[in-house]
Amino acid sequence: MAVAEVTDATFESDVLRSERPVIVDFWAPWCVPCRRVSPILEEMSEARQDVTFVKVNVDDNPSTAMNYSISSIPTIARFEEGQVTQQAIGALPKNQLSAQLGL
Repeated sequence: MAVAEVTDATFESDVLRSERPVIVDFWAPWCVPCRRVSPILEEMSEARQDVTFVKVNVDDNPSTAMNYSISSIPTIARFEEGQVTQQAIGALPKNQLSAQLGL
């Protein structure tokens, strides 16, 4: 399962209204640590069919980034029932990322 792109326009329907947990990667193309995390999230998305993985480009979607006070990237947040339940900041190794996101 690939990590889909979500925009300001689709965030509510794709993330906040999702019936299952959603892992959101807040990133930007120029961010080197973000590029290190991306393949880890791709790998995790293939292993977990019970969780949806998406990414939000903070440069193209500033409203969503501002709504969740994203000041450092990468920030990876777990959303359940429309709320952030867990969060990880920075390019963490897979085991730490999994632990911080409850995966």
